[in-house]
Amino acid sequence: MSTARQSILSRLRNAGATPKSSEGHTYHPWAATSEQELEQRFVDCITASHADVIRTNTEQLGEVLTQLIENKQLHRIALGTGGEFQSAIDGATIQVEQVPFEREVSQWKTELFENIDAGITHCLAGIADTGTLVLWPGSQEPRTLSLVPPTHIALLKRSTLVSNFAELMNKQAWHIGMPTNAILVSGPSKTADIQQTLAYGAHGPKELIVVLIED
Repeated sequence: MSTARQSILSRLRNAGATPKSSEGHTYHPWAATSEQELEQRFVDCITASHADVIRTNTEQLGEVLTQLIENKQLHRIALGTGGEFQSAIDGATIQVEQVPFEREVSQWKTELFENIDAGITHCLAGIADTGTLVLWPGSQEPRTLSLVPPTHIALLKRSTLVSNFAELMNKQAWHIGMPTNAILVSGPSKTADIQQTLAYGAHGPKELIVVLIED
């Protein structure tokens, strides 16, 4: 083993590589030129990653969620315990079994992993350039709410869309209040571990549904 290691290190030393200067390399993030372009870029990118997008507004949110739950035949839904649209979520799930996320995971791990059909979360923001949802998990919506149930329903306000990640951090002053745990979601769960072939739904949510709310 040490001989092989020495051989590799020797080849690297003898490769004659020279460091490149950082001068002339600048970062030019994508930026939307209009609100319409911003939204369309987000939708195009996240749907390209096998997510579904449903557009609605704050007044019709409850009705849209009710119809979505019925169409997907979701029976047991894990819910947070707070958030801007919690009343709409509670009303839309009243006809199914609501499972509030108000216990430690260790107390209901088997139920969460095996008997929950979907989880519903709010989103902090959406990044249009990459079609990415940004979640800030907390006590009201723990991170497993979006990472474990087979269907993840994410509520995203249209007003929180930004062009790129740098804009988001600047706009929301992350340098003042950096999150302890931010989750970036760009589609259902996926892996390329097997023969480097990208497969969706291998672990975690097999389906991501984004409800884009005109607020």
